[in-house]
Amino acid sequence: MEKYIGTNQWKWVEWTSEKINELPPSRNEDPVITAWRNQVGNDKRNCLRVTSLENGEKVINGSLIYKQSYTDEKDYKIFHFFLTADQLITADLQIVSINPEVLNRQLGRTKNAVEGFLLFLGEIMNEMLVEIDQFEETLKTLIWSVRKRNEIRILELVYERRHELLICKNLLIPINEVKMAVDEINFPDIKEGEFFSCTCKRIERAMVLLNEYEHELDSLINLEEVISSHRGNEIMKTLTVMTTIFTPIMAYGSLWGMNFKYMPELEWRYGYIFCIILIIVSTACLYSYIKRKGWTGDLLKGKKRGSFFK
Repeated sequence: MEKYIGTNQWKWVEWTSEKINELPPSRNEDPVITAWRNQVGNDKRNCLRVTSLENGEKVINGSLIYKQSYTDEKDYKIFHFFLTADQLITADLQIVSINPEVLNRQLGRTKNAVEGFLLFLGEIMNEMLVEIDQFEETLKTLIWSVRKRNEIRILELVYERRHELLICKNLLIPINEVKMAVDEINFPDIKEGEFFSCTCKRIERAMVLLNEYEHELDSLINLEEVISSHRGNEIMKTLTVMTTIFTPIMAYGSLWGMNFKYMPELEWRYGYIFCIILIIVSTACLYSYIKRKGWTGDLLKGKKRGSFFK
């Protein structure tokens, strides 16, 4: 597809990567365009090149991954672009968040190919911001889940959200690099235009949101680590206290379980009652000592619902 757009009739060419590979090179085609076309079918990752044509005109070309599945590394969408001041060539670009009629009207307001490219970049950012809003909802639910039912499954969800956040940031960094490349070349009358301003603000908004959500997730992870550490200490304390309290029972049981020939207690009339009383008194004294020292803490108190520690 090839058409002329905008007030200055800049050229937009939309292909698929397969179609580009089938096209024979033109006799007068610039070597930079030829090299880019040959690379389109092979690029499966983000890349960006800032160079010049033979006539000195500045060029930005490369490939950009703009969608990525959270669960499958190989499930992603990538498009390829070749941008000059008056020409934009794209391959495999699909923007589904905007109606084609609305997109055509917005393209009609652009003055050159760079503004058209920034319009596409802004719509990609708009789709990402919608996903970030959805991420915000799941994060809010997760924050309250940590308080209501703190368990290992919640910790798993925290790290799943952290992984999703990393993927979003991984998508955003190359987009920000493309914006910086446009800024670097300093195309005429671009920085003062609404499309450059709008796209820059969307990128900045996404970066701020992702950084803030990253801080929230870090706080959740730190909270989980503190809670897990506290509970681990409580478990060890419980085991230690229980072992200590039952020490008299185990000690006396081991003593009277021996097979020595002369054990006078075995012949006592009230030896059995004496042993029980001795065990109870020894255990009670040991428990009172531990309780008085404050070593039991909150072990004997039930956990309050909705509490992190109590």
